[in-house]
Amino acid sequence: MKNKTIAFAKRNLTEMSRDALSYIFCVAFPIVMLLIMSVVNSSIPKESGMTLFRIDNLAGGIAIFGQTFVMLFSALNVTKDRSGSFLIRLFASPMKSRNFIGGYFLPLIIVAIVQVVVSFAAAFAVSLVSGYDLNIGGLLVATVAVIPSAVMFIAIGMIFGTLFSEKAAPGLCSIVISLGAMVGGIWFDVEGVGGFMEKLAKCLPFLYATKLARATIKTDFEFESFIIPLIVVTCSAAVLTVIACGLFKRKMRADLS
Repeated sequence: MKNKTIAFAKRNLTEMSRDALSYIFCVAFPIVMLLIMSVVNSSIPKESGMTLFRIDNLAGGIAIFGQTFVMLFSALNVTKDRSGSFLIRLFASPMKSRNFIGGYFLPLIIVAIVQVVVSFAAAFAVSLVSGYDLNIGGLLVATVAVIPSAVMFIAIGMIFGTLFSEKAAPGLCSIVISLGAMVGGIWFDVEGVGGFMEKLAKCLPFLYATKLARATIKTDFEFESFIIPLIVVTCSAAVLTVIACGLFKRKMRADLS
């Protein structure tokens, strides 16, 4: 079973490595946004008291923002295989559904980890230039702490890829990317806005993912700032993964019948 899963995972990782868009959206774009927002932060007067774009807050937000593009590639991987005869032929092979699911998840988790490492390295470089002391230990722990949110986004992408076509799935992912950035507290203080926006944000896991990343970077392991977001994100990842696996198995049985 392991050999089949690893072989399929290697194939998917190779396909992604050949796609220039994966480097642009999963690596380059988050770093560009980090640099742009850092420049914006340098132009904000200190008297304003705004710290959202300060590098210790920005690094965590960018890490989560980057993971939304991993979700996009999760959907694309599944829909591309479904649109051709490749996946149908594999369904007729001795491979089980768990081999397919593991083969899709593993390479994307690797991509998500590499993405976070590169983003945090860029954030640390920015901290040196800006004179802000960014905690290296916090960055290392955050690299692990954001894995549940990566799994969550990969699962969402797999759900879209399983249920929708190659044309529809990316569009739906774009909606989630915009929604995640809006209510995830990445570009503005959604809790400070209050009202419906805050209520919506607290009903979705994106804000908690951003909170978790930021709290870990700051080594703030308090119950409210770290434990609750960790529980929410981990549970969301688990539930969405179960849903994604169930839908994929059902689709697999339907295609074989």
